[in-house]
Amino acid sequence: MTAIMIRMKLFLLFPMAAFLLLACKSKDVTTAPRQLPEASPDTGSKVIIAFGSCNKHDKVNVFWDDILNTGPDIWIWGGDNIYADTEDIQKMAKMYTLQNEVEGYAALRNKVFVTGTWDDHDYGVNDGGVEFSAKRESQQAFLDFMQVDAQSPRRKQEGVYTSHTLHRADGVIKIIILDTRYFRSPLTPGAKTNHRYRPNVDGKGTILGDVQWAWLQEELEGSGVDFHLIVTSIQFLSNQHGFEKWANFPNEVKRMEQVVSSSRAKGVIFLSGDRHISEFSKAKIENVPYPILDFTSSGLTHSYTNFKSEPNPFRVGKVVSAPSFGVVEIDMQKKEVHLKIMGENGTIYQEIKQGY
Repeated sequence: MTAIMIRMKLFLLFPMAAFLLLACKSKDVTTAPRQLPEASPDTGSKVIIAFGSCNKHDKVNVFWDDILNTGPDIWIWGGDNIYADTEDIQKMAKMYTLQNEVEGYAALRNKVFVTGTWDDHDYGVNDGGVEFSAKRESQQAFLDFMQVDAQSPRRKQEGVYTSHTLHRADGVIKIIILDTRYFRSPLTPGAKTNHRYRPNVDGKGTILGDVQWAWLQEELEGSGVDFHLIVTSIQFLSNQHGFEKWANFPNEVKRMEQVVSSSRAKGVIFLSGDRHISEFSKAKIENVPYPILDFTSSGLTHSYTNFKSEPNPFRVGKVVSAPSFGVVEIDMQKKEVHLKIMGENGTIYQEIKQGY
């Protein structure tokens, strides 16, 4: 082989090698998840938690840099983190891989502790519940996405529920992640054309299942925690629309109210998704000395753009039907929360504050 031919081969191979190197660098190569941030002398009294739901893995999410710019201590997936709707777990796992390879999300995940729950589309079936045949396999794919250790008890339990405790010098926050899919009883079809589902009338059925209910009671009772953020993929307070909601199981709503009341848990705030709209809801529960908030943030890549109106007796402010994400800023010293529905470039669509 002549020197000229060797130089020509090197000339042709160099761009290919450079391309492959850049391609590899563009992939997410993180193997270890970020840990829950611990308190330190320079931590400060404020904790920032960002969350969102309804994210199509194959559609551009413009918010990843905006989320990171809020300086969150934690990112919470509120459900529908991908849109799989399949019993093919390999197909589902590929979607999770593609989501992990999104540059903006990879940057967030490499800097911020990530946790969350699932909803129906990442669970595997639209509006699905206890009847879904591939839920055990789907759970493992979800836990892989969340980078849950192979030896974690969550790998063996039924359902993806869990909790995290965040300590600060001025107080403690507990994040309680519910699973509203794995155990949920079948829904009751609606009688009206604009009501897909209606509340059951027999006082039966469950959302969480007995084991998860017992676990939740234990998480709330005597915890000595200043704030409890309860992540539920479906809305807890809004009760008059015809879609999925806690109010489709009035017995479960009553049970939740009783658990919150009897446990004397401080600062309970629900974080929900699912609806493709964002809104704040507030209600008073008997024997609870503060108002209960339900902050719905949905969706990240697509939203209910044709939204016109919808009854919600507990709504505070207006519905935001544009794509958005949520920010919960907790001032541990003042015992005050600042909730913000956020858009691009620091835009605040709506906000409320609540003291405790």
